Amino acid sequence: MPFFAIAFPVFDPVAVAVGPFEIRWYALAYIAGILLGWLYARMLLQRERLWGGPAPITPVQFDDFILWVTIGIILGGRTGYVLFYNLDFFIANPSEIFVLWKGGMSFHGGFMGCVVAVFLFGWKRNISVASLGDITCAVGPIGLFLGRIANFINGELWGRPADSTVPWAMVFPNAGPLPRHPSQLYEAGLEGLALFLILALMIRAGALKRPGLIIGAFLTFYGLGRITGEFFREPDPQLGFRWGGMTMGMLLSVPMVIAGIVVMLAARRRASTPPQPAGAKPGEAVK
Repeated sequence: MPFFAIAFPVFDPVAVAVGPFEIRWYALAYIAGILLGWLYARMLLQRERLWGGPAPITPVQFDDFILWVTIGIILGGRTGYVLFYNLDFFIANPSEIFVLWKGGMSFHGGFMGCVVAVFLFGWKRNISVASLGDITCAVGPIGLFLGRIANFINGELWGRPADSTVPWAMVFPNAGPLPRHPSQLYEAGLEGLALFLILALMIRAGALKRPGLIIGAFLTFYGLGRITGEFFREPDPQLGFRWGGMTMGMLLSVPMVIAGIVVMLAARRRASTPPQPAGAKPGEAVK
């Protein structure tokens, strides 16, 4: 082993075990991400100055939305993984699609599941889809950060081989003897911490007064962060590198960046007006 390599601190992927019942760190990351995101969202909804008036969504409505978005994340994330990352395997083994505890979730699929949940819930409850999307995207980096930390604990989705200029390179279990970038931690920093801070600063500057602006920023900066992280992450073995040396993660993120810029420009051109109260009909005066 080269002198500069750090031995991976092997963690038990099972956080709690009681007899045959097990709770894994990955499951805890999802649960903690949803709970912390819910608390942060409620805090944002209760601060009228961030919205320029009463928020267009009540905390109670967002409480109800949590179930919808959780289902969207799980169904979308699994569907995205099946379609984008391992379709041939699941065609040959369709029963494995439902074996979620073995892992296999796609962020891009999970995001599309969130989009569907936002549209359906907003339409059903007659609330602003753009504002609901903004608040959902604002809390999203919390779950992304915890999810990447869980990837690191599991010793999965490791990075590409590193050279001697990377003193923090690690030798991961099941990844061969070469020291590799801890790309899960890079992505936790880019997609989690950095993205959260960017969106939080934008919210503090009044971004929620322009519905859709946080959605566009999330798409843009997540996409850029993911593309950057992919330069250090080992491609999935069943896919390898794609066109021009790009990875599947890069290919799925490029459209996000383009769409995010378009959404941000459209939101910036929209006049900043006080939000409609939750449940108000279009054109109804704010009282």
